[in-house]
Amino acid sequence: MAAASTQGPRAPKLAQLLERDPYLAPFEQDFQRRYALFYNRLKSIEENEGGLDKFSKSYKTFGVNQFVDGGVYCKEWAPGAEAVFLTGDFNGWNPFSHPYKKMEYGKWELFIPPGQDGYSPVPHGSKLKVVIRAQNGELLYRISPWARYVVRDQDKVNYDWVHWNPPQSYIRKHRSPERLKSLRIYESHVGIASPEGKIASYKNFTYNVLPRIKDLGYNCVQLMAIMEHAYYASFGYQVTSFFAASSRYGTPDDLKEMIDVAHSMGITVLLDVVHSHASKNSEDGLNKFDGTDSCFFHSGPKGTHQLWDSRLFDYSNWEVLRFLLSNLRMWIEDYGFDGFRFDGVTSMLYHHHGIGTGFSGDYNEYFGLHVDEDALCYLMLANHMVNFLHPECITIAEDVSGMPALCRPVAEGGGGFDYRLAMAIPDKWIQIIKELKDEDWNMGNIVYTLTNRRYEEKCIAYAESHDQALVGDKTLAFRLMDAEMYTNMSVLSPLTPVIDRGIQLHKMIRLITHALGGDSYLNFMGNEFGHPEWLDFPRKGNNESYHYARRQFNLTDDHLLRYRFLNAFDRDMNKSEERFGWLASPPAFVSEKHESNKVIAFERAGLVFIFNFHPYQSYADYRVGVEIPGKYKILLDSDASEYGGHQRLDHNTEYFSEEYPHNYRHNSLMQYNSQTSFSQQPRRCHKHHIKVYIPSRVAIVLQNMDNAK
Repeated sequence: MAAASTQGPRAPKLAQLLERDPYLAPFEQDFQRRYALFYNRLKSIEENEGGLDKFSKSYKTFGVNQFVDGGVYCKEWAPGAEAVFLTGDFNGWNPFSHPYKKMEYGKWELFIPPGQDGYSPVPHGSKLKVVIRAQNGELLYRISPWARYVVRDQDKVNYDWVHWNPPQSYIRKHRSPERLKSLRIYESHVGIASPEGKIASYKNFTYNVLPRIKDLGYNCVQLMAIMEHAYYASFGYQVTSFFAASSRYGTPDDLKEMIDVAHSMGITVLLDVVHSHASKNSEDGLNKFDGTDSCFFHSGPKGTHQLWDSRLFDYSNWEVLRFLLSNLRMWIEDYGFDGFRFDGVTSMLYHHHGIGTGFSGDYNEYFGLHVDEDALCYLMLANHMVNFLHPECITIAEDVSGMPALCRPVAEGGGGFDYRLAMAIPDKWIQIIKELKDEDWNMGNIVYTLTNRRYEEKCIAYAESHDQALVGDKTLAFRLMDAEMYTNMSVLSPLTPVIDRGIQLHKMIRLITHALGGDSYLNFMGNEFGHPEWLDFPRKGNNESYHYARRQFNLTDDHLLRYRFLNAFDRDMNKSEERFGWLASPPAFVSEKHESNKVIAFERAGLVFIFNFHPYQSYADYRVGVEIPGKYKILLDSDASEYGGHQRLDHNTEYFSEEYPHNYRHNSLMQYNSQTSFSQQPRRCHKHHIKVYIPSRVAIVLQNMDNAK
C-alpha cells in the first residue's frame, strides 16, 4: 500500500486541533496526509472485506475453528509456501494426509468433516502442527499464528500447539465496569504475584491478589506478559503466540475467570499488548512462518530491531492489519479485557525506532520522512476500531517521544489514544535522588516536570513502574534506603535517619505525583509498600533462580515491619482520590514553589495540597493562599503514626481562612514562618489565606469543610 498524498479526504476536525495549538499549523499537510492514509485504508477494508467489523473478526475463521456440526475449518496466510498441510495427534502425525487448498492472495484453507455422531475430528487437548513446504522443498513444522493455546513440556525447549476447544468454556457472570473517568492502575505480572519462588497462577491472582488490589483502592489492573512468550525472562515483550494466553499460569478459562472476578469487584482490566515487534523464534513463533523472512514482517534489515533482536511488522500489509486488528478484538470479546496499553509505541512511530535519538520537543522531530506513517495509520485504525466497536474500552500509548496529537481523536488527525504514559516523571525522580542532596532539590523543576504535558491530551503519571524494578535499576525505596532495608525495617529496631528519610520521601513523592502529575495514576505491584530488592527472572546468569521473581506481599501483613506504613498510606491516598476525584479534575493551580523553604502548594478538586521537602526545617504559621474561603481540616497527613510518621500535627485543628491575598489566590491559609514578613509577599495575591504548621518532610492535604463532599 502506498502512502496517500495530501490530496484526498481531510480530517474533519483538524481545525480544532490547530486552534488549540497554533504551533502545529505548519504541519497541517502532514496531518491531512496521515488522515487520508487512514481513511483510504478503512474504506478499502469496507469495500473489500465487508467492513471493519467482519475484518477484525478473522480470528473466528483463521487458524483452526470448529463448526457447530463438529466439522473443523482451517485457514492460514502463507504467501511463500508451496504447499500447506495439517498434522497432529488426530491423524497419527501424518504430514501429508490433510492438505490445504490454495486460495487467492497467499491464503490456504482446509475443511475436515465431523466424525461419526458429530464428534470433532480434532479432539480438545490434542497437539497440532501446520506443515509448510517451503519454496526450497524443505518441510517446516509450525505453530499457527492464530493458535489459542500453546504449552511447553518440562523436557522440551519449544512450545507445542494444543487445540483448545473444551466441551464447556468459562461463562462470564459479570459485566465490565462502566468506563472510568480516571484510572488508578495497578501494573501487574501474574507469574511473580506470590511470595513463593515459583511461577504463580491465574488462580492465585484471582483469589489472593485481586482482593489486595481492591483494598488498596486501585480501580484498574494492567496485566503484563499475558500474550504467550517462550522466554519467561523477556517480561512478556518477546511474544511468540499472539492469540494465546500464557499457559505457564494456567488455562484460558482460568484467565477468563480472573478477569470476570475483577469485574465483579468493579476493577477494569487492561492488557499490555505488544504489537511493536515479535520474537525471532521460528519453531514456536511467527518468524519465517512460511519459510520466508517477509511473512508478517519487513524483509531484510528493515525487519529486525537492532536493540531488541526481534522482528518488525510490515504495517502496510493487508494481512498484517487483519492479524493485529483481529488480535485486539479477540482479547476484548473472548476474554473480556477492557482496553490496552500499547507497548513500544515510540519504536512503531519512527523508522529510527527511537534508537540513538533524543526528543527535545521541537515539532520538526514529529513530522517528516523519519515518521513511519504506515505504523501510525495502524494505530489510528486500531483506536478507531476499539472506539467504534467497544466505546467503553480504553487505550494507552507508551510513547517517550511526546508526539503531538497522539492522544487526540482520529477525526482531528490524531492518533486516537485515550492516554499516554508520562514517562519523564520517573526519570526525574531518579535523577533527583541520584544526583542531588536534599537541600538542592529544585521545587520549580519538580513542578515543571509534573505539569509539563500537552493541553487536553491525558497523561498517566507514575513515580516508578516495572522498568525501575528490573535488575540493573533500583526502585525508589531501594534508592532511598538501600542496604538498610535488610536490617532496619523492623519496628523493633531503631528508626535510623536513612530509613526515616526513605519512608517520608517515598510517601511524598508518590502523593505529589498522584495529585499533580496527570489525569490518571499507575503503580507497579509491590512498589506501593517499598518492595525490597529488584526484580530478576530465572535465567542462566542467576542459575535459573526464582528468588527475585516474586512479590513479597507477606511483608505488609507483618505488623512488626515498617512496610505496612507505606502500604497504608498508598491505600488511603487512593481512597482519598476515589472520594474527591482529583485525577478527573482540571489541572492543579500551583500557588507556591518556594526554593529556599522547599515548599510546594497547590489546589485541585477543591483540596489544598502542601509539601515541605526541607530535610530539617519545619514551619509554624505558614501562610498558604486558597481560592475558596472557609474552614479547613486535615484529610491526609503523611506524618500520621499509621503511616510511619512522627505525629507532629493535631488532626483536630481547624484552619480558618483569612481575607488576605497571597500567591495569586483570593484567600490564604496562614501560619507565619519567623523569617517571613508581609512585605515579602507577592503584590498580586489572593484575597484569603489560612495558617498552617508544616513539619519537615511532610505532605498534608486539607479539605474545605464548608464545601465537604
